[in-house]
Amino acid sequence: MFLPFSTHFYVDSGLLLFSLYYTLLCLCFLMYCWVLADPVCGYFLKNCTIRGNLSDPSNMKVLCYNRNLEVIPIAIPRKVSNLDLAMNKVSKIEKLDFKGLSNLKILNMPRTQISQVENGALGYLEALQVLGLAHNRLTTLSDYLFQGLANLSLLHLDNNLIATISSSSFQTLSSLKTVNLTKNNLYNMKEVQPIVQLPHLQELYIGSNRFTSFQSQEISNTSIELRLLDLSRNPLGVFRITADVLPYLEVLDIAYCGQLGRMEWDVLNRSFLSNVNRLNLSGIEMSFKRMGMVLQTVNSSLVHLRMQDLLNGSSVLRLEYNNIGNLSEEFLQSCKHMTEVDISNTGLTQLSEFSFRSIEQLSAFKLGHNRLSSVPKATRNLPTLKILDLSFNIINKLGCSDFSNLTGFTQLFLFHNQIPNIKGEFKSLTSLKTLLLYDNQIASMEDGAFEGLVNLTELNLEILCSRDFHFLRTLDISCNYITYVNDGKLDPPPFSHLTSLENLRIFSQRHKGLSHLPINFLEGLKSLLSFQNEFTALTPKLFRPIPRLNSLYLSKARIQSLDFLIAANLSRVTFLQVSKNDITVVNETVLQSLPALTYLDMQDNPFTCGCSDAWFVQWMESDNQTQVVGAGEFTCNYPADLKDTKLLDVELQFCTVDLGLYCYISTTCLVLLTLVASFAYHFLKWHVIFGYYLFLAFLYDTKQRNKLTPHGCQYDAFISYNAHDKPWVLRELLPELEGKQVWKLCLHHRDFQPGKRIIDNIMDGIYGSRKTICVISHRYLESEKLVKRRTYLSWPRAGEQTGVFWQQLRVLLRPCVNLSNII
Repeated sequence: MFLPFSTHFYVDSGLLLFSLYYTLLCLCFLMYCWVLADPVCGYFLKNCTIRGNLSDPSNMKVLCYNRNLEVIPIAIPRKVSNLDLAMNKVSKIEKLDFKGLSNLKILNMPRTQISQVENGALGYLEALQVLGLAHNRLTTLSDYLFQGLANLSLLHLDNNLIATISSSSFQTLSSLKTVNLTKNNLYNMKEVQPIVQLPHLQELYIGSNRFTSFQSQEISNTSIELRLLDLSRNPLGVFRITADVLPYLEVLDIAYCGQLGRMEWDVLNRSFLSNVNRLNLSGIEMSFKRMGMVLQTVNSSLVHLRMQDLLNGSSVLRLEYNNIGNLSEEFLQSCKHMTEVDISNTGLTQLSEFSFRSIEQLSAFKLGHNRLSSVPKATRNLPTLKILDLSFNIINKLGCSDFSNLTGFTQLFLFHNQIPNIKGEFKSLTSLKTLLLYDNQIASMEDGAFEGLVNLTELNLEILCSRDFHFLRTLDISCNYITYVNDGKLDPPPFSHLTSLENLRIFSQRHKGLSHLPINFLEGLKSLLSFQNEFTALTPKLFRPIPRLNSLYLSKARIQSLDFLIAANLSRVTFLQVSKNDITVVNETVLQSLPALTYLDMQDNPFTCGCSDAWFVQWMESDNQTQVVGAGEFTCNYPADLKDTKLLDVELQFCTVDLGLYCYISTTCLVLLTLVASFAYHFLKWHVIFGYYLFLAFLYDTKQRNKLTPHGCQYDAFISYNAHDKPWVLRELLPELEGKQVWKLCLHHRDFQPGKRIIDNIMDGIYGSRKTICVISHRYLESEKLVKRRTYLSWPRAGEQTGVFWQQLRVLLRPCVNLSNII
């Protein structure tokens, strides 16, 4: 019997497939665990800005406005609560665009060129409360447009082309409180009837449409919950209320209504509008008698009346942007319940001392942008006044009695006047919180100029005097000419008494910013939370007196490096703005020194796109705490061949060595190797042993082939047989191969060299022969079960012909090039 014998390694295919399958399954499981343990959760979204914290998605905002997007981004974090897609080019909202955003509460898409919204596209937004679709190209509101928005409370549809509203389009919006349909193509009041009938609707804006009349019976036959109704800039010829359908209405705006400037006012019962307290009648042409009737209808509750740009010249009241010159008391008799008066931009030069005495509850008085040269005496008789705006006048002096009776003042605006000095005119304003005096001509202040302002929290002034402001919270001294020649200490520090100050803003106009800041400039500001400045030559010592700082604004400061922050003890800073500087590289240590940082603005810096910024790029894409604003727009300034290339588009992976990934790969390979070894030992033990020896044989075979002489083999075949089979070999095999076929055979009993080791004789015989013939018998197979898996030739049984056997053997013994082939 003969066996073709080769150097190939054969194993049980079923066991091998099972082993490979199990190994791959384990590998997939490990990969899954790695993804869970180390997800790609970077606080960065290309073409969008994320604000908030990924660990607290309830307040997370994704800002994608003005990015020329043509489709809704698909990588939006699923737990985002606020999404802004304004000013893009998304003409159509597809059905699956918002799938998965079930936590979204605010969706803002104005100026996005939307002309079509597929039915059901908004249905996934089950938590949505605010929807902004203003300034788009919608023409029709279909039946199923808002399906599923049961929690929607605010809807903006203004500035579209809407001409048709389906009767059931608002049916599911049971929580809706405010609807804005201003500036569309609606012409029939019945179009808005389904909206008005909503159970919780409070505000309806339908101005700048094509309504020609407003009649109560067209919108409802029963009372509705509406609090605000805006009908302004419609061509209303008639305003008629014949039933008490608006008992809760508080704000009514019919400004610039009427056909050819005229409108018929027909309210049959004064009680129908008894709760209206804010009325806008600006731009309506009415006779004095008709205007009196309108005012009588709402006079009992009116607290705010606006009558701007009246046309007939004999008005009861003229407000902002009118040329009234002087205003006397008789014009204000009908407005005694008003709480706010705005007569800005009227060319006013003076006011009568008792002009506003009849307005008993006046709290806000706006007189800005006029020609007043002093504080009007009329303000002294307004004990309820809290806010006074005298900005943009020509006031050139302050009197001691100007504010003596106004102890309830909280806000006073005197900026952009011609005030030369301050002598203590504000002493009586013990409730004042905000005082704006910038852009005057203040050259001096007497001692105690701000004495008594114990509640002042915000001061904007061009000259700094701190000792009177123990309770100051906000200080803005921008646009000044302060400068220092070096960073030496000041004696005393300028803010040493402002122990309650929380917000400080200061930058100089001289030389486009301060070139130096004294190292004790911020000493004493132990409560400071926010600091904004534009300067250079910063040192860590500057920030040490302000340990509570959490917001730092350093834009346009010509800063070249942030390394000064490392030793500045800013562990509480959450907001850092360093845009428009000269920063080229971000040091890893800088960001490590700011462990609380959640917002970083580094826009408009000349970044170097190389390995020096590779770490920064990787950090932006993987960090889940700090939002890097505008990261997708960062551009390269160096090297020259990458100038204006987006930083995140540059291939920098080769610069970084991810030790974590390498550890993961090494560990995975070790685990897999252990698994494979365990399976192999358990199921394929003998195959492995055989393979090991086969490998050794291969090495030996290679070594022996290198020793072959160029003349070729000494024998045609080496005969391997068991001693019990020797008679068959001598009687049958030798006569056929050596006698008839003239083959030269190697037989151990005949050709082995005497005195040489048997193993060496065997190896010399094998490697000196083209082929090896194994005579396989039962005795030969007693220790070799592996050959059962091999194809072998069987010697014919007694009485059978031997011709076929010798022919097959002859084919197997054909000469071949590879000397290692064994039969």
